[in-house]
Amino acid sequence: MKDLLVSTHTPVLRSGRALRTYGLARALAMHGGLDLLYARFEAPAPDATFAAIPGIALHEAIPSRGAPRLLAYARARAAGVPTAIARGASPELAAAAARLAAAPDRGRVIADGPVAAAALARLARRRPVIYNAHNFESGFRHELDDASGLGSARTLRAFERGLLERASESWMVSEPDLAAAHKLCPTARLRLVPNVLDVAAIEPVRGVARERRAIFVANFAYAPNRDGLRFLLEEVLPRVWEQLPDATLALVGAGLDAPLTATADAGASRGADGWSSASGSHESLIDDPRVQTLGFVADLRATYAAARCAVVPLRHGGGTPLKLLEALAYGLPTVATPRATAGLPLRDGEHCLIADGADAFAAALVRVLGDGAPALGERGRELVAERYSVEALGESLASENGRHCG
Repeated sequence: MKDLLVSTHTPVLRSGRALRTYGLARALAMHGGLDLLYARFEAPAPDATFAAIPGIALHEAIPSRGAPRLLAYARARAAGVPTAIARGASPELAAAAARLAAAPDRGRVIADGPVAAAALARLARRRPVIYNAHNFESGFRHELDDASGLGSARTLRAFERGLLERASESWMVSEPDLAAAHKLCPTARLRLVPNVLDVAAIEPVRGVARERRAIFVANFAYAPNRDGLRFLLEEVLPRVWEQLPDATLALVGAGLDAPLTATADAGASRGADGWSSASGSHESLIDDPRVQTLGFVADLRATYAAARCAVVPLRHGGGTPLKLLEALAYGLPTVATPRATAGLPLRDGEHCLIADGADAFAAALVRVLGDGAPALGERGRELVAERYSVEALGESLASENGRHCG
């Protein structure tokens, strides 16, 4: 039996969302192959890394514009779908999913994220559809600057409850998300499906980098990452520079030209994470030469190897940040906030440094930037290899013995 994974984004590895999709696709394709259906959005073609997955077949749906798209949007809004999610409605994606789902050898049908789950609402009335959650959305989205397209917290909870009720099973990324989803919808059938990486393909860095450089790898179009960047620039780095004036920060990832403070306006559009984000010009806060904006980088290993530590300064958000797991997989000492590590079995001082608040975060950065901490990085990689590999998830999804709730 061949599973079908349905995504509302062209599969390209440029965000944590895409990394979760890639890890899941790899794991699903291990047993019987996988059809991956996607709507063309954000990129004209998939990355070669997706096409190279053994047993995968890629299928493209090209979203329409004009009357069909407006009608799909209107139907979604009438069904209680928040504006920011209804913008992703694509009748072409829904029709292609229904056609592929009818294949005689079809296994599971998985909607990848809330936008895809909303798009497959009609199909879910006729056959089982699994909802692959990237976050417990109503647990944090209302806190963000760009949450205007999601309605009130009550509206978002009602929408997410509907997703959980309608799905034959919902795959949650962490134990805290699993518990929160069960509280929101006690009748939902839930399963723990953590974020994973192709750990075997990641060669860890060795030794201590020459420069006192920290690295922040993220999709900076995502509001929690923008907030984390503001936290670093405005509160943490000034404290670090008091003790280590030569310390530098490298910013790696897309979205560095997006406003650090998002505002809802007529230019808002569906962002990289499937929600709304503002567009427009802004005064850059990154004006110190010790902050280097590298943008998207193809060879992440070389970039990680040039740094003494990675930082994951999230103060908002849910799930488990894949960029945190990635930094650990590269064997780089990592400094993270409690919010970033909440869904992971990481112990402070053993697998990474966990610091809450600007003073503590700066002190942790000074510690690892000063002398390096290679043993910390080694233990972090060991944990990721044991618990968060593609192979481990593939075996879990092939059985009915995964961690369930409900």
